Amino acid sequence: MDPAHFEPRDPDYAVRVRDSFAMQGAMTTLGASLADVTPGRVVVELPWSAALSQQHGFLHAGMVATALDTACGYAGFTLMPQDAGVLTIEFKINLLAPAKGQRFRMVGQVVKPGRTVTVTEGRAYAIDGGTEKLIATMGATLMTIVGRDDVKN
Repeated sequence: MDPAHFEPRDPDYAVRVRDSFAMQGAMTTLGASLADVTPGRVVVELPWSAALSQQHGFLHAGMVATALDTACGYAGFTLMPQDAGVLTIEFKINLLAPAKGQRFRMVGQVVKPGRTVTVTEGRAYAIDGGTEKLIATMGATLMTIVGRDDVKN
């Protein structure tokens, strides 16, 4: 993915993303952390855990999808107004290789920002020793939510 240059609508976008991410119980459960937050791009990292694996010892595809969806969602969120919330309205994931590694890096990147709908792409990498391997890609569509008390940050 070629990173495009985007101007955030909120100068405090990175703080808003980090604060929102900290409220996600799912990311806490996965042991995930934010590694990078820039306008239109977010990187989420997580360690391998037996508790998140499938029967062959690979990180479960559902965990890959969850973390990649989060990276894509927050990539879009970096460009949304201060009073907005974000929800994924669809995604498609391509699982390219088994998720075998000690760590995983999920990169979400905005392709086309919009006032209401934003399109993003994601890539998931397994890091095993010094080797990094592309294991999944995602296309995700996000909705900017404003004016709802139950969808903020």
